[in-house]
Amino acid sequence: MKLLAPEQRLLAARFSYGLTPALASQVRRAGGARTWFDQQLAAPVEDPAADECQGWWGHLSWDPVRLWRDSASHQFAYDYQRYVLCRRIRADRQVREVMTEFWEQLLNVPTIGGETSYVHRRGYGDTLRSLAFTSFAEILRAAVLHPAMLVYLDNARSTARQPNENLGRELLELHTVGLGAYTEAEVKDSARILTGWAVDTIEGNPSPTWAASYRPDHHATGTVSVLGFTHGNKAQDGRAVTEAYLAHLARHPLTARRLARRLAVKFVRDDPSEAFVDRLAQVYLDHDTAVVPVLQALVDSPDFAASAGRKVRDPAEDLVATYRLTRTRIARPTRQTSAANAILWQARSMGLMPLAWPRPDGAPIGNDAWCNPARMLASYRIHHVVGGGYYPNDDITYRRQRAWLPRLPATFEQVVDHLANQLLHRRATPALVRACCQVMDSSPSEKVTRDHKLLRYGMPRVLLTVLDSPEHFLR
Repeated sequence: MKLLAPEQRLLAARFSYGLTPALASQVRRAGGARTWFDQQLAAPVEDPAADECQGWWGHLSWDPVRLWRDSASHQFAYDYQRYVLCRRIRADRQVREVMTEFWEQLLNVPTIGGETSYVHRRGYGDTLRSLAFTSFAEILRAAVLHPAMLVYLDNARSTARQPNENLGRELLELHTVGLGAYTEAEVKDSARILTGWAVDTIEGNPSPTWAASYRPDHHATGTVSVLGFTHGNKAQDGRAVTEAYLAHLARHPLTARRLARRLAVKFVRDDPSEAFVDRLAQVYLDHDTAVVPVLQALVDSPDFAASAGRKVRDPAEDLVATYRLTRTRIARPTRQTSAANAILWQARSMGLMPLAWPRPDGAPIGNDAWCNPARMLASYRIHHVVGGGYYPNDDITYRRQRAWLPRLPATFEQVVDHLANQLLHRRATPALVRACCQVMDSSPSEKVTRDHKLLRYGMPRVLLTVLDSPEHFLR
């Protein structure tokens, strides 16, 4: 198999959930990883390969009222998480899926918990996916005023007489300028600006419609001042004030730096230089918060080119990559034990179910949170059962083990190198060859034929060893 050059492999791997041979072919057809990246940024939202699984769990398409009346919140949340995992495995628009997760983590609305925001959670994810490559000003407005966010952070119950500060505070602390940039008085004004944006919830209503609306009678009037944004706020209809306020925060220099740093930590390294963050922030401001120019500047930077080996897959990314790289095909679920259902419990066993982080800050994106013995052991178990084709068992097709082999006869080292090419998209290192030799009690020069022990019982061991290698854990 023809391998991409290291710099092209880095870009395709960092902005996907696993560099498969099919993805490598996409990159080659595009003329290189940078052109492929631009094509991904310009591609339509529709993704037939991923969209096919939208109907696998019927109640994901239910309206909020029907969800509230007929579906247990945890069951809906679990099925939505399964849907997200399957999208990530199947998607051709890998960059859009990666960036959708990025925005969903920054603007976190958990799928699981005591909240009722789950009735709008599918719509929230679809909204962020559709806006992933627009501008942060558009993304921020859509997220903050979405009924899922309004319910989750209690703005749905915020009134002029009793402004709720949760959304107003997190808008500043987590979504834009960052902790320490504002005063408590500014938090109060932030909350007052957002009063009026309502959702018909169960608050005093046994039959809620879950419809979003604007309630002028709930809006707190009077002068507000937050981080350089000052407004008389005299009108009872405060929607224009909210729009101006969110636009101001999106374009604030502190927001630019915070977003630039988060992108650098997610896609480059955990300790990006201040100069690099400043450059990205300036691109963000120069292009009026547009996302695409910032991503292009990031991948074109020397910092990105020098970042190979700097980012570790989190457990959910590891799970998705394992399915993608082993070319395991998941089919529409027909029973509770189907692979499309079981994959979520595998994610839980690894310590990170998608979109389930219980706090508004989203799951960690730095390496330290995911580099510990418990995570490693959990990953090893998943590599074993998926790589060996042992589990799940229903509505799933594993690749035949002999399909992994090169033309035989071949030396054992050639076999390992062939596997590394397919699973890791790189040549086998001497360390990996030694490890595979140890698990099979073989030598690098040993000849592998069709009656070799590798084919009789050893392929799962060798596949597991390749998947357990450091290279698989890296993005």
